[in-house]
Amino acid sequence: MQQNHEGIISSKAPEPVGLYPHARRIGNLLFLSGVGPRERGTRAIPGVELDPDGKIVSYDIEKQCHSVFNNVKNILEEAGASWNDLIDVTVYLTNMKSDFPIYNRLWAEYFKENPPCRTTVEINCLPTPIAIELKCIAQISDK
Repeated sequence: MQQNHEGIISSKAPEPVGLYPHARRIGNLLFLSGVGPRERGTRAIPGVELDPDGKIVSYDIEKQCHSVFNNVKNILEEAGASWNDLIDVTVYLTNMKSDFPIYNRLWAEYFKENPPCRTTVEINCLPTPIAIELKCIAQISDK
C-alpha cells in the first residue's frame, strides 16, 4: 500500500481506470473510490464473456459480487480498516431487475451482523464492462 497526499493506492485491488486513488483517509473516516470486480494486473472480470468488440455477451452477477466484495475488503485492510468498519455503501447495478435478488442474497451472507447503511441504484452502464460497482465509507477504529 502506498499512502501520500494524493490518497491510498492498494497493492491488492485492481488498478484504477482513471486518475484517482483507491481511497482517501480524512480523520478516522475512509472514503473509497468506486470499486468494481476486475482482477488486479489484468483486465479480466470474473464471470464476464466479451465479444471481439469488447461488448458483454454474458455475465455472472454472483461471481462479480464475490469479486467486488473481495476488492473492497482488500482496500479496507490495506488502509487499516476492516469489513466490519463499513458504515455506508452505495451500490450501482446495471440491471436491477435481474441482478438485485442475487446481489441482495449475497449481501445478507457477507453482512450477517450489523450491516452498513446501503443505497442501491440502477445505472445504464459503468466505465468498464462490469455489472456492479460499490462506493464505500468506513470508520477506522483507533486501536
